[in-house]
Amino acid sequence: MRVGVIASMKRGLEHFVYRELRIFDKSGVKISLFPTKYKKDHYNAHDNWELNNWRALNVVLKQPFYFLRKPTLYIKILRVALKYGELVDFMLAWHFSDSMKKVDIIYSTFGDHKLFIGYFSKLIFNKPLVTMVHAYEFYINPNEALFVTALDACDQIITVTEYNRELLKNKFKVDPSRVEVVRISVDLEDYKLEQKFTILIVAFFGERKGHEVLFKAIKKLNMPDLEVWVVGDKGTTGNTVDAHQLAKDIGVEDQVAFFGKLSGSALKAMYRHCDIFCLPSHHDSQGTAEGFPTVIAEAMAFGKPVVSTRHVEIPNILNRVLVDEKDVDGLADAILQVYSSEDLRRETGEENKELAHKYFGSNAEKTVAILSEVASRKK
Repeated sequence: MRVGVIASMKRGLEHFVYRELRIFDKSGVKISLFPTKYKKDHYNAHDNWELNNWRALNVVLKQPFYFLRKPTLYIKILRVALKYGELVDFMLAWHFSDSMKKVDIIYSTFGDHKLFIGYFSKLIFNKPLVTMVHAYEFYINPNEALFVTALDACDQIITVTEYNRELLKNKFKVDPSRVEVVRISVDLEDYKLEQKFTILIVAFFGERKGHEVLFKAIKKLNMPDLEVWVVGDKGTTGNTVDAHQLAKDIGVEDQVAFFGKLSGSALKAMYRHCDIFCLPSHHDSQGTAEGFPTVIAEAMAFGKPVVSTRHVEIPNILNRVLVDEKDVDGLADAILQVYSSEDLRRETGEENKELAHKYFGSNAEKTVAILSEVASRKK
């Protein structure tokens, strides 16, 4: 069975939709994705899912072709679209039609524009239409009149709560026998409590920050209880990398959690709760190097064990658990050493906190003193 799934992919698929489609996939269902919006993200189509992306100009320019191919049907459905003021969804349905005709059933993941496109697609091909209604559609639906009409055309309506089924009955006059309650799906194995040893890296996605070296070290260690917490986002200076793609290409994406750019209390929480901090800095391909990474100083101030590299100023501050630049094997061994010894983690954490007080505690005041001294020379 091939299912034509209509879903928004503006920030990737909604995580619960993504999870549901993964279950479809494991069940042998073939998936054709028809995005209402699209932006590349972590939760995107798998390689074996057919993705029917589109460009607005192409959607508009191809409409005459669809009209000439089926003029009577085109005009008939156009009148419906004009009645409800939904020309964009109408045009997208026709644009998807070449691929949609290959599916066995149309599945609209929400009762909004996804349902409207599914409704117009059903009018084109008379394919079975199923929609999933969640919650917001009841309260701020973008087109309530078309929502009612499209629901009436559905071969099956699914909703996530008994309360919603009663709401469909009482507010929208939907026969309850047409509504199946399927509660949200949670992969219980995926969400069971597990003990993880967490390695935090805080850095923009620059080549010199060493994300690739760290991910390769994690791959080499092959220890499922290791988890890397990545805080940061795309770099703006120097050579940048796609850390998400690196994790996927190296084969550690299931062990890497991306948190984006954090600051304030959120970033402090990451420092507090990680087991170790790791920044394997190195010269990048342009020869660019670090000064002294602020994030290492911050991790030291929190009393965290730090695993890093013999890179520029770092060995002049840190005393232990350093490896050569770009040394994947050495980094893997260092992480394993710290992982294996609670005493080492405690000792290096305490040392690092003392070093942070020694080197980083009052430097802004020193800068003020220098500025004041230089200013006084001019008087």
